[in-house]
Amino acid sequence: MSRIELYDTTLRDGMQGEGMSLSAAEKVRVAHRLDELGIDLIEAGFPSSNPKELELFGLLQSERFGHAELAAFGMTRRRDLAAGDDPALRVLADCVAPVCTLVGKTWGLHLEKVVRVDREQNLRMIADSVAFLVAAGKRVIYDAEHFFDGFADDPRYALRCLRAATQAGAQTVTCCDTNGGTLPAAIATAMAAVAGELSGEHVALGIHCHDDAGCAVACSLAAVAQGATHVQGTINGYGERCGNANLVTLIPNLQLKLGHECVSGEQLAALTEAAHFCDELLNFTPNPDQPYVGRNAFAHKGGMHVAGVSADPSTFEHVDPAVVGNDREVLVSELAGRGTVLSRAADAGIALDDQQAARVLDQVKQREHQGYHYEAADGSFELLLRKQSGDYEPLFRLESWRAIVEKRADGRVETEATIKIWVPPGPDGERYVRTAEGNGPVNALDRALRDALVEIHPRLAEIDLVNFKVRILDETKGTGAVTRVLLDASDGDRVWGSIGVSENVIESSWEALVDSLEYGMQTAVRRRRGASADAAATP
Repeated sequence: MSRIELYDTTLRDGMQGEGMSLSAAEKVRVAHRLDELGIDLIEAGFPSSNPKELELFGLLQSERFGHAELAAFGMTRRRDLAAGDDPALRVLADCVAPVCTLVGKTWGLHLEKVVRVDREQNLRMIADSVAFLVAAGKRVIYDAEHFFDGFADDPRYALRCLRAATQAGAQTVTCCDTNGGTLPAAIATAMAAVAGELSGEHVALGIHCHDDAGCAVACSLAAVAQGATHVQGTINGYGERCGNANLVTLIPNLQLKLGHECVSGEQLAALTEAAHFCDELLNFTPNPDQPYVGRNAFAHKGGMHVAGVSADPSTFEHVDPAVVGNDREVLVSELAGRGTVLSRAADAGIALDDQQAARVLDQVKQREHQGYHYEAADGSFELLLRKQSGDYEPLFRLESWRAIVEKRADGRVETEATIKIWVPPGPDGERYVRTAEGNGPVNALDRALRDALVEIHPRLAEIDLVNFKVRILDETKGTGAVTRVLLDASDGDRVWGSIGVSENVIESSWEALVDSLEYGMQTAVRRRRGASADAAATP
């Protein structure tokens, strides 16, 4: 079967969904995870739209990806400007992305009521814009907005829009179901017409679907059946209104069900982890019922199902859950999962035997029941592995901490934290007492802890907290609810997550804070040891 080019638009189209918000640094983390997953093209965003997008493209200039190429998104030229004079097109031509995705109009309704140009002028806008970026050395993907609505209204003109893009040098033309209301049969009919119209052209056909009718994945598969080899979507189906086509569902359907080549087996086995990573980074609860990667996707409960799965998993499972990185859950016994722990330990250079991996797995399951989630807390999870293996060096032993917040009559809020800790070396270590002020209890605790440790561990000064997220896990208990805190930290080279859970938000914050610093120092020590070993091995 043909190879399918995977195009992810999570960082642009996905961000248009309600509640979606990532910092530029977090978007870089997502981009690297998408690259590891085997995504071919990552749409970083619309560089001329806002300061955050410009910051992201600035950060991406120094990033290196093993497989994926970056795409920048923009629109065809303004009706009253030549392509070379359009500032937005100039930004695309000058940006770091080697691929540019241009969206243009197809539907007469939009020509009349939105851009207010006639049909011939729209064709010139498409051709001029594509040709300008091709001349700038970019690979151009043309996204025909509202293509299927336009095709239903005027098939001939919709096809002329695609041909205008191909004749100007677009390497891929993508038919977009922008309103998400087209059903699979209509998608198939239109894509068959497109394939016939562009047969003989050296151009790839693409599909971009929204999920307003609940058919985005099915419509994308229908397009592939008619010759599309470029599929656009988002992780977990994020996107405006009802979302975009869900790549997490599309990838295994394309590869396991239809036999198309998309990603490697190892990358497919990382699908569940990648999907949950993005949810946790966005502070969303992963959908337990999501196909392939949801917690319930391979969960079996009692009676005939349990007996059938015990005899032969294929009796009640359409694929092996391990193929997509998920676990089978049978409530009468805990199965699978140990291999994932051993794999993560090996990636971190931690030696674990089967019994130790089983204990880690039991600990993770118990802690997840309490509210922990380690998908986006890679730092805290690695510390669990190191504690189990014995390869763990605590930064300090806690005696106590205290945080005081005072609200004054003049409106000022004063926050002060005091910590008492014992710091190695020595049998008990040396006792440190530090007090610091901050703009909140977590900031004050962070300052006091660093003040005590930075003399001994100067590398702590390189670690910055870059994000702080709080989620209430059982809101029915009001102010007594269990609170999960997720921290992101960075040493300027990489970003990691840590987690804390408690009924006391300051306690959960402290737990996450300590994990973030301990993981950062563990990483620094390993890098220093590695550098020393490399130096010793150099003749």
